[in-house]
Parts: sequence; structure tokens; C-alpha cells
Amino acid sequence: CVVRPASTSQVADVLRICSAAGVPVVVQGGNTGLVGGGIPAGGEVLLSLTRLDSLGEVDVAAAQVSAGAGVTLAALQGHARAAGLDFGVDLAARDSATVGGLVATNAGGIRVLRYGSVRAQLLGAEAVLADGAVVSRMAGLAKDGTGYDLVSLLCGSEGTLGVVTAVRLRLVPRVTARCVALLALS
Repeated sequence: CVVRPASTSQVADVLRICSAAGVPVVVQGGNTGLVGGGIPAGGEVLLSLTRLDSLGEVDVAAAQVSAGAGVTLAALQGHARAAGLDFGVDLAARDSATVGGLVATNAGGIRVLRYGSVRAQLLGAEAVLADGAVVSRMAGLAKDGTGYDLVSLLCGSEGTLGVVTAVRLRLVPRVTARCVALLALS
């Protein structure tokens, strides 16, 4: 069974029903992972998040944007670049990899040394717990000392703590020019 919800409330409904029935769920984003975590092994409900593809307006002053879990990395990059900014994480599977998957795996990519992994870009998150309860911290505050850091806890949890449905992301200045140098030293 493949379920393709289009909202957080629909994800909550699916998880609530599956939990009550004792049916396991496998969450899938862009299906670009190399370890098979998004592939059902037998009998699980496949929860595809690709329809959670909303992109909020870029807040240029704060250098932030909200994105649904099903937004592809390429769409996020294009959206940020149109506003003169960029997203700090990049990887080869950008056309298929989704924001939810990037968060679930705490992806690093080819610019990890410069900007850090997804956890360093994550300012807020909304997630659905196994029982269908929704938790949300989407304020985008640089420092939020109100209780546990649920946002960082969800990042890299591979869906074991909850299904990430939306996030608030930090954006970086767009690099408009680059130069590569090859230096030969003895």
C-alpha cells in the first residue's frame, strides 16, 4: 500500500490509523538513499512525502525559508537563488533528493566543510509522531532555550522519532563567482 498525503494532518491521520492497527510504516522521500531505508521490506505501508512540496516566501532579511518535506533540493536551491541567496547543502542527487530526506539523514553533501551539514541549516521543524500527534517548532529563532531542542533531535533520526513534514531553513549568501587554483608544491 502506498499513501501519498498532501498535508501534515493527512500524515497524522495515516500514522494514527497505522498505529492503531499495528501496521508498520516506511517513510519515503526522493528514494535517493543508498542503504535501502526508504524501501519496504515486506508488508509495511509506504508513506511517500513527495506531495508535501510547499515552499514559503524567502525571508531575505532573516535569510530563511520554510519548505515542505517533499520539496526537492533543486527546487529549494532555485527558490533561494531567485531571492539572491542559496542553501548551504548541495549533493549530486539534488533533482530527486527531498528536504525531508536531507533532514532525516542529516545530509552533508559537497559543501559540508564550508556550511556544515543539514543540522547547521535547520532552524525549525514540524513532525508527526507514531501515534499521530503533531509537534511543531517553526519559529526560526537562532536561539530557542524553551525546553529540549526537538529540531536538532529530529535531524538525523532517520524517521525513528517522527516523520518530518516541514522545516524552517537557514539560507546563505549566494556565491556569484568562483575560482579554482592548482598549486604544485614540492
